[in-house]
Amino acid sequence: MIAATDYMRLFADQIRPYVPGRYKVLGADRYGRSDYRKKLRYFFEIDRHWVAVAALKALAEDGRIENSVVADGIRRYDLDPNKPNSWTV
Repeated sequence: MIAATDYMRLFADQIRPYVPGRYKVLGADRYGRSDYRKKLRYFFEIDRHWVAVAALKALAEDGRIENSVVADGIRRYDLDPNKPNSWTV
């Protein structure tokens, strides 16, 4: 399961003990980096494209799809998998 929030990751992480299986949380741990919410979501990797790729990655880690599908998603959405983590910038 993937949880994405405009709030801190800790917000969605509170329910982790009640979610069976893999649980990946995406969130905006800092604020004030973007002038528009769309840019903010991209910066923190919580927009629809990053969420889709996170879901694909979780499926690949569980062995349900091939890693090549994750790579295809990254290419399709023109994402930079090597960009610095938003919480360290």
